[in-house]
Amino acid sequence: GDAGTVSAARLGPRGRIDGYLNVTPRSGAETPANWSAFRPRHNAEEGDRAVRLLSAARGLRFAGGTGSCVRDRYTTVTRARYVEIACIVAGRRSAAVIVAAAPPERWAATAPDLHRAIAAFRVR
Repeated sequence: GDAGTVSAARLGPRGRIDGYLNVTPRSGAETPANWSAFRPRHNAEEGDRAVRLLSAARGLRFAGGTGSCVRDRYTTVTRARYVEIACIVAGRRSAAVIVAAAPPERWAATAPDLHRAIAAFRVR
């Protein structure tokens, strides 16, 4: 992954990813203002297919800053399908991206834990 990135996955039967959490420093042209267009385009540029924006929000409060989030769905190059919440959060000294994802059929069971992780996210 990118420098400064931290990832964690909850594995289910046969090692399948039931939930995924990733935090990485902002590294490009992404901003809270352009996030709802940037994130789906970024996913597609990385090879994801059938990327579909489900919802977006701006001006959200996080510990240490504010941010924008999207909820989208996509299919990876390995044909795995995911629903994700991806947020960019800007603080006084830094900005970071947090992504929480799960397969659509595991979303209802996994989403509460992923939402708690996002809600607890802090920037400086």
